[in-house]
Amino acid sequence: MKDAGKGLVFAFKTEQNFRIQILVAGVALIFAVIFSLKTWEIILIILLIMMVLMMELLNTAIEKFADLLVPRLHHYIHNVKNIMAAAVLLTSLGAAIIGAMIFLPHFINWWK
Repeated sequence: MKDAGKGLVFAFKTEQNFRIQILVAGVALIFAVIFSLKTWEIILIILLIMMVLMMELLNTAIEKFADLLVPRLHHYIHNVKNIMAAAVLLTSLGAAIIGAMIFLPHFINWWK
Protein backbone atom coordinates (compact mmCIF):
# COMPACT_ATOMS: atom_id res chain seq x y z
CA MET A 1 0.00 0.00 0.00
CA LYS A 2 2.84 2.37 0.87
CA ASP A 3 4.59 1.73 -2.46
CA ALA A 4 1.34 2.18 -4.37
CA GLY A 5 0.90 5.56 -2.69
CA LYS A 6 4.43 6.53 -3.71
CA GLY A 7 3.60 5.55 -7.28
CA LEU A 8 0.49 7.71 -7.30
CA VAL A 9 2.39 10.66 -5.84
CA PHE A 10 5.18 10.21 -8.39
CA ALA A 11 2.70 10.11 -11.28
CA PHE A 12 0.85 13.13 -9.92
CA LYS A 13 4.05 15.15 -9.53
CA THR A 14 5.64 14.20 -12.85
CA GLU A 15 2.79 13.59 -15.31
CA GLN A 16 0.76 16.62 -16.39
CA ASN A 17 -1.82 14.42 -18.15
CA PHE A 18 -2.43 12.49 -14.93
CA ARG A 19 -3.12 15.74 -13.08
CA ILE A 20 -5.49 16.89 -15.83
CA GLN A 21 -7.29 13.55 -15.80
CA ILE A 22 -7.74 13.75 -12.03
CA LEU A 23 -9.14 17.28 -12.39
CA VAL A 24 -11.60 16.13 -15.08
CA ALA A 25 -12.55 13.15 -12.91
CA GLY A 26 -13.27 15.47 -10.00
CA VAL A 27 -15.47 17.68 -12.19
CA ALA A 28 -17.34 14.62 -13.46
CA LEU A 29 -17.97 13.42 -9.90
CA ILE A 30 -19.17 16.89 -8.83
CA PHE A 31 -21.64 16.93 -11.73
CA ALA A 32 -22.72 13.39 -10.84
CA VAL A 33 -23.71 14.70 -7.41
CA ILE A 34 -25.27 17.93 -8.74
CA PHE A 35 -27.41 16.04 -11.27
CA SER A 36 -28.27 13.24 -8.82
CA LEU A 37 -27.28 10.54 -11.28
CA LYS A 38 -28.69 7.06 -10.92
CA THR A 39 -26.53 4.53 -9.06
CA TRP A 40 -25.61 2.65 -12.24
CA GLU A 41 -24.57 5.92 -13.91
CA ILE A 42 -22.29 6.81 -10.98
CA ILE A 43 -20.81 3.30 -11.01
CA LEU A 44 -20.14 3.62 -14.75
CA ILE A 45 -18.56 7.06 -14.31
CA ILE A 46 -16.28 5.73 -11.55
CA LEU A 47 -15.30 2.71 -13.67
CA LEU A 48 -14.48 4.98 -16.61
CA ILE A 49 -12.42 7.28 -14.41
CA MET A 50 -10.51 4.30 -13.03
CA MET A 51 -9.89 2.91 -16.53
CA VAL A 52 -8.46 6.20 -17.79
CA LEU A 53 -6.26 6.70 -14.72
CA MET A 54 -5.02 3.10 -14.79
CA MET A 55 -4.20 3.36 -18.48
CA GLU A 56 -2.26 6.57 -17.84
CA LEU A 57 -0.33 4.90 -15.01
CA LEU A 58 0.44 1.91 -17.23
CA ASN A 59 1.58 4.27 -19.99
CA THR A 60 3.85 6.11 -17.56
CA ALA A 61 5.33 2.88 -16.20
CA ILE A 62 6.06 1.50 -19.67
CA GLU A 63 7.60 4.81 -20.78
CA LYS A 64 9.87 4.95 -17.71
CA PHE A 65 10.87 1.31 -18.17
CA ALA A 66 11.56 1.80 -21.87
CA ASP A 67 13.72 4.84 -21.11
CA LEU A 68 15.67 2.76 -18.61
CA LEU A 69 16.31 -0.01 -21.15
CA VAL A 70 17.08 2.20 -24.13
CA PRO A 71 17.88 5.75 -23.03
CA ARG A 72 18.23 7.00 -26.61
CA LEU A 73 14.97 6.99 -28.49
CA HIS A 74 15.24 3.81 -30.52
CA HIS A 75 12.59 3.48 -33.23
CA TYR A 76 11.11 0.39 -31.51
CA ILE A 77 10.79 2.27 -28.24
CA HIS A 78 9.31 5.21 -30.11
CA ASN A 79 6.65 2.86 -31.55
CA VAL A 80 5.91 1.35 -28.13
CA LYS A 81 5.44 4.82 -26.64
CA ASN A 82 3.16 5.83 -29.53
CA ILE A 83 1.06 2.68 -29.10
CA MET A 84 0.69 3.31 -25.36
CA ALA A 85 -0.27 6.94 -26.02
CA ALA A 86 -2.88 5.66 -28.49
CA ALA A 87 -4.24 3.28 -25.84
CA VAL A 88 -4.65 6.17 -23.40
CA LEU A 89 -6.26 8.29 -26.12
CA LEU A 90 -8.78 5.59 -27.07
CA THR A 91 -9.64 4.95 -23.43
CA SER A 92 -10.11 8.68 -22.83
CA LEU A 93 -12.21 9.15 -25.97
CA GLY A 94 -14.42 6.21 -25.04
CA ALA A 95 -14.87 7.62 -21.54
CA ALA A 96 -15.66 11.07 -22.96
CA ILE A 97 -18.27 9.67 -25.36
CA ILE A 98 -19.98 7.62 -22.66
CA GLY A 99 -19.73 10.55 -20.24
CA ALA A 100 -21.36 12.83 -22.81
CA MET A 101 -24.16 10.32 -23.32
CA ILE A 102 -24.81 10.30 -19.57
CA PHE A 103 -24.36 14.01 -18.84
CA LEU A 104 -25.72 15.67 -22.00
CA PRO A 105 -29.43 15.10 -21.22
CA HIS A 106 -28.86 16.52 -17.72
CA PHE A 107 -27.10 19.60 -19.11
CA ILE A 108 -29.89 20.11 -21.66
CA ASN A 109 -32.54 19.93 -18.91
CA TRP A 110 -30.45 22.24 -16.73
CA TRP A 111 -30.37 24.95 -19.42
CA LYS A 112 -34.12 24.78 -20.04
